[in-house]
Amino acid sequence: MTLLLVMTGGAVGAVLRYLVDRVVVGAGRPSYWGTFAVNVVGAALLGGIAGTGTALDGPLARLLATGLCGALTTYSTFAYEVVQLAGGGARDRWRAAGYAAATLTVGFTALVTAHAMAAALAR
Repeated sequence: MTLLLVMTGGAVGAVLRYLVDRVVVGAGRPSYWGTFAVNVVGAALLGGIAGTGTALDGPLARLLATGLCGALTTYSTFAYEVVQLAGGGARDRWRAAGYAAATLTVGFTALVTAHAMAAALAR
């Protein structure tokens, strides 16, 4: 049962990630903004799930945290895009460093904020 839940959440997360990327590129933005968006949203969702404590434990956590968040977020694409952005001159390296710093800072902030909010609501 757990495997089925993780697979189902993963399928939904992967499709959502793809759709966000298509929307971002369709709007004329570079695809790394789609990666940024899904990583921040995924971090917030994971923080919220963790913040509920045992309220979302067990099967629901496997579906949402492991499956959905695992497929929605992507560290490998983030790392690849940082390397791609840094491929030019000094200006490109600064842009890559800014993208990396913003992703980590905003993602962590989203996780901590969602965790605190969910923990407060779960009480």
